[in-house]
Amino acid sequence: MSIRNGVQLITYADRLGDGNIESLTSILQGPLGGLFTGVHILPFYYPYDGEDAGFDPIDHTLVDERLGDWDNVKKLGESVDIMADLIVNHMSGQSEAFKDVLKNGRESSYWPLFLTKEDIFKGNDQTQIDEQIAQVFRPRPTPFFSDYEVGTETGNPETVPFWTTFTSNQIDIDVESQLGKDYLSSILQSFTESNVDLIRLDAAGYAIKRAGSNCFMLEETFEFTEELSNRARGMGMQCLVEIHSHYQTQIDIAARCDSVYDFALPPLVLHTLFSKNAEALAYWLSISPRNCFTVLDTHDGIGIVDVGANGDKPGLLTADAINSLVDQIHENSNGESKKATGAAANNVDLYQVNCTYYDALGKDDFAYLVARAIQFFSPGIPQVYYGGLLAVENDMALLAKTNVGRDINRPYLSTAMVKEAVEKPVVKGLMQLIRLRNESDAFNGVFDVSYINNVFVLSWKNGNHAASLNVNFSTMDATIHTVDNGEESVLSINTLLA
Repeated sequence: MSIRNGVQLITYADRLGDGNIESLTSILQGPLGGLFTGVHILPFYYPYDGEDAGFDPIDHTLVDERLGDWDNVKKLGESVDIMADLIVNHMSGQSEAFKDVLKNGRESSYWPLFLTKEDIFKGNDQTQIDEQIAQVFRPRPTPFFSDYEVGTETGNPETVPFWTTFTSNQIDIDVESQLGKDYLSSILQSFTESNVDLIRLDAAGYAIKRAGSNCFMLEETFEFTEELSNRARGMGMQCLVEIHSHYQTQIDIAARCDSVYDFALPPLVLHTLFSKNAEALAYWLSISPRNCFTVLDTHDGIGIVDVGANGDKPGLLTADAINSLVDQIHENSNGESKKATGAAANNVDLYQVNCTYYDALGKDDFAYLVARAIQFFSPGIPQVYYGGLLAVENDMALLAKTNVGRDINRPYLSTAMVKEAVEKPVVKGLMQLIRLRNESDAFNGVFDVSYINNVFVLSWKNGNHAASLNVNFSTMDATIHTVDNGEESVLSINTLLA
């Protein structure tokens, strides 16, 4: 199928509107009517409010009844492209399958579904095993094995270390087992019956494990994502692979799948606006994958690893530039991001700064609209996070309540709050940029980037249609030039705030 080349929304079903999919649909048809060509609904499965905000499903094929049902998803999909998460790496420790393993141990019919330490690291040479384990890439500060007592009802219980890449409640699946393949197929079937068009392969990079490797984005992982993408494509859906990694890895992945995220863009845009130097950004956009989805903000933090070095491979930014970038975010947010990042809160990531993008830019409306314009003119399909759409500030009250770092950027916004927020000048300006991006045929054409004498230009040309964004970092002027069938127009970003 063909995904519309327009701006999409990223949102939770319960945090935008009045707590369910039906209310979300009303907002997309009301205050945000006609603004988005697609919507990524973050995990709405049972339970959507688990330990990891829905990314630890007990039943991935069941819509949490507090949010609605598959019919609600299907109805929303009649007017916009729907993206849903396929959480390929793990499922909840409270799932019926894992609870059966706890009771029956190795006698459980579900035993082959879950990965244990011994499945990968075999033999009696503990020194060798320890050396192999030390090679494994760790995305979070918590241990990647969790001990569970299994076989509690067999009379012969034992303690077994299971793979838990993310949290102890997220038990890794053996996706190469028949049970694992059947499990993923059942989810794909639920999706295809409910107007889901795009599948976000969450945590796919960790799905395949091999002793003696770092267990991240192996050749077998590429093959797995290719095979899964082919299965989804055969059912009328496309896959978006979610990987935070070195930029060259993103380029390699993009060559072998439907699409990837441009996770390098968010920190590069911040670096560009902070330093008033677009050299690194221009270089990246000259080589970045074209089959990508662009974001500035998501339900996670602002990624850093995506622009950093990997071993002897240099990054898009130097270590000093990255440190300066992070320090500037903390300064612009008056230290609020520091309270939500690292050991200051229950932060689960080693490579992200938790902060709204609006606060990261010091609540500077002009800089924020320039950042969004850069995103919309970059190659790929743009996605805008619901908090970013409404230029929401850091939710320090929610952070204090939950002590979960990411909650600083996961606000609860009622319909009334949405109606109020869309009247803010910066939000009105952003909505105008979204409409421009959606309506111009130029973005279906050829892209070019240049950076000469401190002037950064992103341009598109498609027959009689053209569009360009010009940012002069010496004067901090930003203008958009468009041509549609010979009719020219110029829009200054500043005037969007008038």
